[in-house]
Amino acid sequence: MNLVDKDLLSIQEVRNKVKQATEAQRVYRQYSQQQMDQIVNQVHLAADNAAVKLAKAAKEETGFGRWEDKVVKNTFAAKNVYNAIKNMKTVGVLSESPSSGVVEIGVPVGVIAGLIPSTNPTSTVIFKTLIALKSGNAIVFSPHPSALNCIRETVEILHSAMVAAGAPKGLISCLTTATVDGTSELLRHKDVNLILATGGEAMVRAAYSSGTPAIGVGPGNGPAFIEKTADVADAVNKIIRSKTFDNGVICASEQSIIVEAAIQSQVEAELQKQGGYFLTQEQSSILGKFLLRSNMTINPAAVGKSASELADLVGISIPHGTKVLLSRQDSVSHSNPYSREKLTPVLAFYVAQDWETACLRCLELLANEGRGHTLVIHSKNEKIIREFGLKKDVSRILVNTPAALGGIGATTNLFPSLTLGCGTVGGSSTSDNVGPMNLINIRRIAYDVQDQADTHTAALGNSCTGEIENLVNQILSQL
Repeated sequence: MNLVDKDLLSIQEVRNKVKQATEAQRVYRQYSQQQMDQIVNQVHLAADNAAVKLAKAAKEETGFGRWEDKVVKNTFAAKNVYNAIKNMKTVGVLSESPSSGVVEIGVPVGVIAGLIPSTNPTSTVIFKTLIALKSGNAIVFSPHPSALNCIRETVEILHSAMVAAGAPKGLISCLTTATVDGTSELLRHKDVNLILATGGEAMVRAAYSSGTPAIGVGPGNGPAFIEKTADVADAVNKIIRSKTFDNGVICASEQSIIVEAAIQSQVEAELQKQGGYFLTQEQSSILGKFLLRSNMTINPAAVGKSASELADLVGISIPHGTKVLLSRQDSVSHSNPYSREKLTPVLAFYVAQDWETACLRCLELLANEGRGHTLVIHSKNEKIIREFGLKKDVSRILVNTPAALGGIGATTNLFPSLTLGCGTVGGSSTSDNVGPMNLINIRRIAYDVQDQADTHTAALGNSCTGEIENLVNQILSQL
């Protein structure tokens, strides 16, 4: 009987693919912006053509979400992202200013390690491939084991289109043996220049502790505050649409609803009218025990399931046609599953006496989990909206829009992205919706301005000459 050590196999595969990516990127980085853009164009067309096929493959393999919504995500990654980046200048001279004497040059970072989650596998590969190629980089993907096949298929389709358009082979690739040791080797490899990590908290933490520069995103736990001036029917409609989109697997989607006491009954009635079901106390307890495992992590068996599937899994009865399950809550803690990120159509429901109290509740929820990520407010009061913007430790405050789609830039003018930075407050190196400009270094040519300083000195008069000369000499002596 032949025994194969998968860890060793995976480590060797990492070394081979990084070597190939390094060699390919050395060639690719010499391409002009126009040549890169032609390749990116062909890759986005291939991704768009395969959107349905890849969506069905992701649903079949992972069991998460709805394939129809995954088509939307794949198309968003292929079209919206492409349209946002196609005219960007990312390599070569980005800008030059004769007046300041500074020239900025875009330089690819090199080889990127791309960590891909099981929740949004194919769309994330499309997105990361496009922004990596646009910025002159190579990328080696480390797939989540439960989405290995659909991720590999996506990479193969994009790689074929890329090579046909003139890119060197191996510029993008995917590990075929997914192990922890293999991923660790990829993150720490000396020829990997940047990690682009989308996935669970443990994986993102591993990326930042690897010693390789990293862009990672933490968990979302976005509260949705419905303020008393809001259009309640519209707010509820957008929250339910968002929370049911792909059965809630987008990290920007709402996790809790906070309402002012003055409109509590109106919001509850509207939620029930539009497909929300308020769990009884007993049902909340049963579902809560299923959602949160004994190790205080969310149960993956609940991720991406519909409301009816969740009810069947835990043996509770809910009305036919229920879209979202709601649990009335009055506390926030790490051990309370309803105040955590739930990548499934389940929402906590909190009541606050006024907007100031609601503001504090939102802060409490974000401190519990999801710091730096996303918050939603439904309101017509611009003063309160601005106050939320000034006080919330999040990178995105979304106003009167579905969070799942607004956060990624589909229903807002945020940069279209499937990697949402959480800023330093959330343990991330950026607060951006990540794009190609996050994947380049900027080299600056700076011309001497001492002669200009001398000219200005003469114009100011001889009385200033000595002082400025002393200052210039002091600066030069410290270089």
